[in-house]
Amino acid sequence: MNASLLRGAAVLALSLGVAACSVGPEFEAPKTPDQTAYTADPVALPADQRLAEGEKLRADWWALLQSPDLDATVEQAVAGNWSLASMKARLARSEEGIRVAGARLMPQVDGASGIARNQYGASFLGPEAKTFPLFSAYSAGATVSYDLDLFGRNRRGVEKAEAEAEVAQDEVDAALLTLTGNVALQSVQIASLRAQIAATGRIIESDRKTLDLVRAARGTGAITDIDVLAAQSQLDRDRTLLPALRQQLAVAQDALATLIGKSPAEWRAPDFALDGFTLPAELPVAVPSELVRVRPDIRAAEARLHAASAAIGMAEADFYPNLTLSADLAEQGLTGGAAGAAWSLLGGVTVPIFHGGELEARKAAAEDDYQASLADYRQAVVGAFGQVADTLHALGNDSDQLDSETRSLSSSTSTLTLTRLGYGVGNASVVQVLDAQRQSEQAELGAIRARTQRYTDSIKLFLAMGGGRLPATHDLNDSRPTARVGGGRLPNTRTAGL
Repeated sequence: MNASLLRGAAVLALSLGVAACSVGPEFEAPKTPDQTAYTADPVALPADQRLAEGEKLRADWWALLQSPDLDATVEQAVAGNWSLASMKARLARSEEGIRVAGARLMPQVDGASGIARNQYGASFLGPEAKTFPLFSAYSAGATVSYDLDLFGRNRRGVEKAEAEAEVAQDEVDAALLTLTGNVALQSVQIASLRAQIAATGRIIESDRKTLDLVRAARGTGAITDIDVLAAQSQLDRDRTLLPALRQQLAVAQDALATLIGKSPAEWRAPDFALDGFTLPAELPVAVPSELVRVRPDIRAAEARLHAASAAIGMAEADFYPNLTLSADLAEQGLTGGAAGAAWSLLGGVTVPIFHGGELEARKAAAEDDYQASLADYRQAVVGAFGQVADTLHALGNDSDQLDSETRSLSSSTSTLTLTRLGYGVGNASVVQVLDAQRQSEQAELGAIRARTQRYTDSIKLFLAMGGGRLPATHDLNDSRPTARVGGGRLPNTRTAGL
């Protein structure tokens, strides 16, 4: 009898499950952009760099800078950064959320037992029931319940959980990209500041030579004390540059230590130098239609859109009846006597009739959330394209800036040399010497900053390209599993999948 009951329940559940459907929209990924360029006009790069359009950026993009110290530092950061560890833990939590949502698609089995001391009254089973003796009885068995999910609320819940886990994965990728990018940028900044400090030291030494030259001329009576004071003032003013540069260097080194996951007292940054980096000759650039598939922030925005779509289906399923089956199988008996098997099979239907507008409001709110997520997605795409365009323009201008600074440095250095020689023979004033020296100082520091900017903007382009890193579940050559080509509109919310 019990076996027949279980078989019948299984057949009923299977037949109803086959007839089940998922109401609400079927998710359609937004249409990929059809534009082929990031800027209105072509960007001219210097001869020593070129855009490799359509080529895939390697995952360890920082290796293109050819700095062993940077490679080791990035490896330490990936292993020790606490913010990245936090994001990975959130990803693990989201993946468990899929299991939680998926469990609702399975039968639920719970053990149940109880014992009672009973005395029947006269109103129970007739007047003679009061003569029944006081007795103790127990029951022990299992309860099986199954939500048939006729209209797919639970299945939409699994779909939503999977999309949220995808968001978490994309956020891990974004955190990893941000981390590696910040490590590379801070490393280049450290190298730049060390170069500026060294250059300032040379400038100060040049100031001393100028001061010695002026003092020698003063000893011969050729100039006045005013010229000596002017040279001393130049030296003192240039000395004030060092504390600010040293402070910036300390801040950059401390920031890099925190990216590693260490305190500044526990870890010291390598002595990065600009000559220790190599400017990448080729800059891989994904076409716009591929960029939306490799940028983790855009992928996360699309996954949020998918989750919002599934939430609409969950809200719509609440308008439909909910059917559950439950069965109790137990052994019952008196504590001091024989026991016997007992069972029951129940079916329950819940039909929403009046909820004061709650169900309608929840569905409308879900649809509004979808529209907000769609707007966020489109803004993420526009923002990404704008970031790429800005970086491309910067790369084109960086070379011109460096060329100008280099020419300025060459001419100002020559001017300073000639002016000092002229001053020594009385053909130039101390004002001319100090002015030439000031121009040479500005040109030397400007050349270092311009050189640094080329490295910085190359790194920023790699970051704008999404860093070349993809989750294991994605491939640039394949479409995303849940995505179908569509316009990104709010999908038709009529019953689907019946």
